[in-house]
Amino acid sequence: MVTKLGSPGVKTVKRKAKKTAGSERTDGPAMAVMKSEAATSATLRIDPEVRRQMVAAEAYFRAERRGFAAGQEVEDWIAAEGVIDSRFN
Repeated sequence: MVTKLGSPGVKTVKRKAKKTAGSERTDGPAMAVMKSEAATSATLRIDPEVRRQMVAAEAYFRAERRGFAAGQEVEDWIAAEGVIDSRFN
């Protein structure tokens, strides 16, 4: 009896991508501008209350890391705002 060596797998074939009218619209510089505008508008749509809660949590963790020493609450808040805003920009 003769056995075939190798695993009976599925052969994959690379296919050449067809250039369609839809792909031309996603490749140009206009699409890059639209994507950046969409990213900017997405950051502007964050709910102010959600942002405040995120900033408060970040400020709390900053205060915790420094041992909750009094007198630096405003600096913690400002730094936390910078961190949260940078995540969405």
